[in-house]
Amino acid sequence: MANIYDTANQLERELRDMNEFKALEEAYKEVQGNEEAHTLFKEFQAFQQELQDKQMRGEEFSEADAEKAQQLATEVQGTELINKMMEKEQAFSMIVNDLNRIIMTPIRDLYSN
Repeated sequence: MANIYDTANQLERELRDMNEFKALEEAYKEVQGNEEAHTLFKEFQAFQQELQDKQMRGEEFSEADAEKAQQLATEVQGTELINKMMEKEQAFSMIVNDLNRIIMTPIRDLYSN
């Protein structure tokens, strides 16, 4: 029987070889190649992380947080390179979500009895 971690590592390598990941990788390179888009994307990522950290600590989002989130979302949505990359990320994420659903089948089966 194969070691489950060997299987996971093989899956990771196969994910990197998928067309959906390669398309995401190429779209990210395009974002990186545009200083304005890359700076905006990094700011958006950092702010998302900040909000997640607040949520994990049980803190409420302030009105300023909501305003900044709206402002950043508007800027990101108005940037074609970032939109293209996010579309590619969404396509790749669908695959990862499908894999997660499959992997979690034993638990669903267990609890359904």
